[in-house]
Amino acid sequence: GHLADISNKRNLLIAALCGMFLSSAGLTIFTSDYMQEINSDDVTVKLMYLFIFTTGLARGFYAPTATSFIVQLVRPFSQLPKRTLDAIDEDELIDGESKKINDQILVRASTTNSTVWQMSAIIGPALGGFIYAGLGMTFSMCCVLGCILLGIVFMTFIKSKPIIQLNNTEPIYERLKAGVKFVFQNKIILTALSLDMFSVLFGGAVALLPVYADDILKCGPEGLGILRAAPSMGAVVVMTYIAFRKIPGRIGTTLLYAVAGFGITIILFGISKNFYLSLFLLFLNGAFDSVSVVIRGNIIQLLTPDEMRGRVSAVNTMFIGSSNEIGAFESGVAAKLMGTVPSVVFGGTITLLIVAFTAVKAKAIKKFNY
Repeated sequence: GHLADISNKRNLLIAALCGMFLSSAGLTIFTSDYMQEINSDDVTVKLMYLFIFTTGLARGFYAPTATSFIVQLVRPFSQLPKRTLDAIDEDELIDGESKKINDQILVRASTTNSTVWQMSAIIGPALGGFIYAGLGMTFSMCCVLGCILLGIVFMTFIKSKPIIQLNNTEPIYERLKAGVKFVFQNKIILTALSLDMFSVLFGGAVALLPVYADDILKCGPEGLGILRAAPSMGAVVVMTYIAFRKIPGRIGTTLLYAVAGFGITIILFGISKNFYLSLFLLFLNGAFDSVSVVIRGNIIQLLTPDEMRGRVSAVNTMFIGSSNEIGAFESGVAAKLMGTVPSVVFGGTITLLIVAFTAVKAKAIKKFNY
């Protein structure tokens, strides 16, 4: 996040993609049939972990940089086509010559980015599974390399943007602390991040889907695959709609309703014993979650100063990324202690209590709108 704020973002994105490419290339080479014959299984596994780790490092640079780069890619008013300007509500324009980016355009860009990412998260694994099954692991890994290389090529087509605060001499520690401090002092951003984090932390029923598919719904591996895809499908449908239509109602209130809906669908899924009802509830769960994701992303884009977008995006990534992993761990521990169904119902109930607590204590979020 710190580097994203003081560096040329396009070049940093290209460097991060190159890091992913090299890591993926190493993974491809050392998991090939030829190298597995030369190396022992122990060496191969250690090398796999090494390259997965370096891929994670590269993604750690890529994620906050890409998120903070969006605002620089949105075109100023003077460069927008007249038909686009005519469609923008005058009341929603940002005042001041120093901020030439329109809120509506930035929100649409952020929402579209989330939608495309979610669609890729569905299509990528599905396509990878088909390629792996039909043509083998090495060929599927080569396809990954090709996609990353394509991303690097496309990134070079983007013109470099000016570096914000190029001559900033503030110590690195102070800059890192400023990013975290900004998040914890901004009540709207902190509330949005906390809601999303705790809802995923306690409402992560997806980690228990294999147990549901095997012991409760008895739908087998094929059914498990469909259940896993349902939340993402719900998210894509809603995100696609939001990309072309404004979110109805006051944004802060809608966020609370969305997280509450997320919790309710988790509870109902937990007690459902019908495959099709469970599938529908997971679809709704993904739909509600996507509303929360879009609103959180838009809030961060709109309320974060340009000079610290990278650091704030990095904090956001840590919030949400850690909650996904810890949430899966919590689901497993809770299922062990309470049983599968009670643990899922418990998680959904905690999510509803968090929403109620937020609505009472963080009244600023209820009034927030964009």
